[in-house]
Order: sequence, then C-alpha cells, then structure tokens
Amino acid sequence: MLERTLVVFLTEFGRTPKINSAGGRDHWGMCGSIFFAGGGTNAGHVIGVSDEQAAWPTTQPWGPADIAATVYEALGIPQDLRLPEQFGRPLPILDHGQTIAGVF
Repeated sequence: MLERTLVVFLTEFGRTPKINSAGGRDHWGMCGSIFFAGGGTNAGHVIGVSDEQAAWPTTQPWGPADIAATVYEALGIPQDLRLPEQFGRPLPILDHGQTIAGVF
C-alpha cells in the first residue's frame, strides 16, 4: 500500500537553534524538517543542508508552494492546471513553486 500512498509529515515552522532565556526554543521559519515516504519517493535520501546550527539553509531553500507542487506531482496533477473561480475565470492551482528535486 505504501508504494501507492504518499505520506507527508511537516510542521509549520522549525525551532530556533539557540535556547531562549526561559529555557525553551522559539518559532523559527528559516529551517525545518519535512518527511516524504511512499508514493514513489526516493527512500532514505536527505535533501537540503543547513548551517552547523540549523539556523539557515545553505542549499536551495524550499517553501510551502514547493511542497504543494511536490504533492501535486505525486498525485499526477499538472502544476499548470487552471480551475474556474466563481465568475468562471481560470485561476492556477499554484502561482509559483516547483517540485522539490530529488524527492521522486
């Protein structure tokens, strides 16, 4: 079943690389983790690198639109697909973003 099911685990943000004054970590949007499994993904690959503190990406940064493009790719949905809005005008399902290289 995993071969035909895409599993995606992600969070909306990472955590700061340093402990704050209250002994915890704050929200940090610059680096986080995403896991893709099944659905034709390349198992066991790490894509992207951060600096030594996991504070900033040192390779191509990926964002929400890129994650959506990658999921659409797995589902066979063309990224240039346009769907009609309430007045019938075609709107793109994504206005930017690209499939994350190396996931498939």
